[in-house]
Amino acid sequence: MSIEVLPATADRFDDVATMLGPKNPTSSVCWCLSHRIDAKRNRSMAGPERGEFVRDLCGRDVSPGVLAYADGEVVGWAAVAPRSELPFARSRKIPHVDDLPVWSIWCIRVRPGHRGQGISHALLEGAVSYARSHGAPVVEGYPTDNAGEKVDLTMAYVGTRRLFEAAGFTKAADTDAVSGGFPRVIMRLDLR
Repeated sequence: MSIEVLPATADRFDDVATMLGPKNPTSSVCWCLSHRIDAKRNRSMAGPERGEFVRDLCGRDVSPGVLAYADGEVVGWAAVAPRSELPFARSRKIPHVDDLPVWSIWCIRVRPGHRGQGISHALLEGAVSYARSHGAPVVEGYPTDNAGEKVDLTMAYVGTRRLFEAAGFTKAADTDAVSGGFPRVIMRLDLR
């Protein structure tokens, strides 16, 4: 199986919708916006408006994330962006380690039927490469520190410490955040 990771651009929006959108277009699902926009705006945005917001993000110079393709079929998504553009910039639960203009990776999704094939690893590597190509000096993730215990799939989107360690990230700090009952940690990769 060949895995290719590409930016989520406007011409790939249908693939973004496959990864993030609801089966029912009027549903108000995340669309990977819960950590991209502030909570008030996230709660007020409903149904198709959410997808249109993501469509607009895909049309920007900096894509909202990357997509993984296995043999030409979209199978995964990873959100990556400058932390300064995200609610993480103001988070009380996930502290700043320093004042560097870091990029954040906060959501990694693999389609059912494609899990356990290394796609998460390829997505993380692709997200790091994308951040590097846009001048990021450091990339952070905020995964669960689950010590090898099983993480509920609905909460596994933040990744695991082990996944980030396999990509060369190191633990930079503890946080006050929790996902799926496990503490989240700040994992960092210096790109300088």
